[in-house]
Amino acid sequence: MDTPIKHLPAEERRVVTIEAVVELAGEQNPHGITTAAIAKRMGLTQGALFRHFPNKDAILQAVMEWVADRLMSRIETAVQAASSPLAALERMFMAHVDFIAEHPGIPRLLFGELQHAAETGAKRMAQTLVRRYGERLDRLFQQGKACGELDAGLDFDAAATLFIGTIQGLVMQSLLAGDIDRIRRDAHRVFAIYLRGIRSAS
Repeated sequence: MDTPIKHLPAEERRVVTIEAVVELAGEQNPHGITTAAIAKRMGLTQGALFRHFPNKDAILQAVMEWVADRLMSRIETAVQAASSPLAALERMFMAHVDFIAEHPGIPRLLFGELQHAAETGAKRMAQTLVRRYGERLDRLFQQGKACGELDAGLDFDAAATLFIGTIQGLVMQSLLAGDIDRIRRDAHRVFAIYLRGIRSAS
């Protein structure tokens, strides 16, 4: 039998809180998620929730940290298992797609935070994630160019922008269609087109 949330250790309750926010974001507009709704989803009082997080901003920052750690860990595992830089790029793309398909609330949360005019802890964490992601892509581009798999004149910044933008486009199309699994169905065909634009012709 599962341990009731109110009896979980503090760190585990923090993780359960984060997962509750991600689930709620997959069901509704993230801006409408209140601490009352989070507490209700967890079967707790708001007072119990605030014993672990001082306010909603702190919860959202923790969510972004969780997202960054989980996504980058999954990507690193996928890349390490690849046989070449091009294979690593494809595995990175598909690992990201799978992560979104499993957690459809994440892109909604991420897009929402990046749209804030003011600097918040969550927005800074989202910006850090984008930077770390870009750095990981840059290393793969350099390796691919060095071994001759990628075009010698490849613009790394443009290639990274297109890589991330392609995933964002898949996300938007799946959300508009109301079918999150569409992102998986389209991912391989879309990546094949991206690959033709960056690989070496020789």
